[in-house]
Amino acid sequence: MNFINKYKISIIGIIAGSIGGYLYYFYIGCASGTCAITSQPLNSTLYGAMMGGLLFNNFEPKKNEKTVE
Repeated sequence: MNFINKYKISIIGIIAGSIGGYLYYFYIGCASGTCAITSQPLNSTLYGAMMGGLLFNNFEPKKNEKTVE
């Protein structure tokens, strides 16, 4: 449970990105099937999850780390 509380914003980003990636495949997609990301729903969903996680990770509060001089 500590892991979920620590990374809840990133987890929300992964879920939102997954939904967004699948919706992109469903509504826009790739008609010819030659697109690497949008030709299959799994690829599009995983790519969306990765992008959502990376984007929302920027909003995680960072703890102060001591710099070595």
